[in-house]
Amino acid sequence: MDLVLFLTFALIAVACAINMSLQRHPVSSALSLVGVMVSLAVLYVLLGAEFIAAAQLVVYSGAIMVLFVFVIMLLNTGAEKMSKKAGTAHFLGFPLLVILLAVASWVITNATSAMKPVKFGAFTGGGPREVGWELFTRYLLPFEVTSILILIAIAGAYRLANKEMD
Repeated sequence: MDLVLFLTFALIAVACAINMSLQRHPVSSALSLVGVMVSLAVLYVLLGAEFIAAAQLVVYSGAIMVLFVFVIMLLNTGAEKMSKKAGTAHFLGFPLLVILLAVASWVITNATSAMKPVKFGAFTGGGPREVGWELFTRYLLPFEVTSILILIAIAGAYRLANKEMD
């Protein structure tokens, strides 16, 4: 049953990610990204990391996506328009994607060939204590830099929106 659920939600995550990349409207892309984040939360639950799954739902599917949608609506973006350079991207994009996926598959296969298989529910390191300890000791600087970067992005979006209104 775990394998069926894993494959189902992995397929949903991949389909939502592809849909996010193919959408022309930014709000539709953001909603597809919510689908990816919710699917990842379910995968975390299957691995036994319930706290990380809850944090995934609250932080990413909730707060970050609200921020994305707020900035998108603040900038008042419409559907994406095709440029003249898009022909080259269409011509080279798919072959380069296939090459990238082949190289990534080869690297992942060679790097993980000696690893033990995953046992669902066997992960015990994702509790609040472990996450908090890593976040506020080892990853404190990236955490703070990310929060400042988000603050700068909001201020920039506000400035751009005010500039367009004037």
